[in-house]
Amino acid sequence: MRITVVGRGNVGGGLADLWERAGHEVKRIGRDGGDVSEAEVVLLAVPGGAIAEALVKVEGIEGKTVIDATNLYGVVPPDGFPSNAEFVKSKTNGPTAKSFNVNYASLYSRAGDGRARPGNLWCGDEEAREPVERLNRDAGYDPVYMGPIENAAIQEGAVPVIFAIGTGMGPFFYRMAPPDQL
Repeated sequence: MRITVVGRGNVGGGLADLWERAGHEVKRIGRDGGDVSEAEVVLLAVPGGAIAEALVKVEGIEGKTVIDATNLYGVVPPDGFPSNAEFVKSKTNGPTAKSFNVNYASLYSRAGDGRARPGNLWCGDEEAREPVERLNRDAGYDPVYMGPIENAAIQEGAVPVIFAIGTGMGPFFYRMAPPDQL
């Protein structure tokens, strides 16, 4: 799969590394933006409050499948949207998903170390399901679907809970599975 990652920090850089190891063709662009027209999937991994500014600098994103990995810790979504993911969808007019925002980037390289794959929450458009779930698995996670893009605000709201749990135990993985898969 041809993936363009917008953001070179811990989340964007970490996922780009994992996807390259899994055999994907990954292009990385930073704060100066760039052209994503050759990508099949675009990952947005910029600070949550910088999403509007980042999208302005990205060319060729119209109609692309976009995964929003941003967090809204201490900021609100732009233009009164309930979530960053819904804002992204309004700007790209393509299949959009929220994923990779409620896992610790510092643990990406250890996702495959356990007896079972850790989970990774995602919500979004049905048209985004196949690439999002594939990229979750290729990064070492089991995708945990939480419904349509309208649930992105709920997922974004989980970040303070994750950080609060991490205060006590440090970075951690989570797993959600039906009883027959335990």
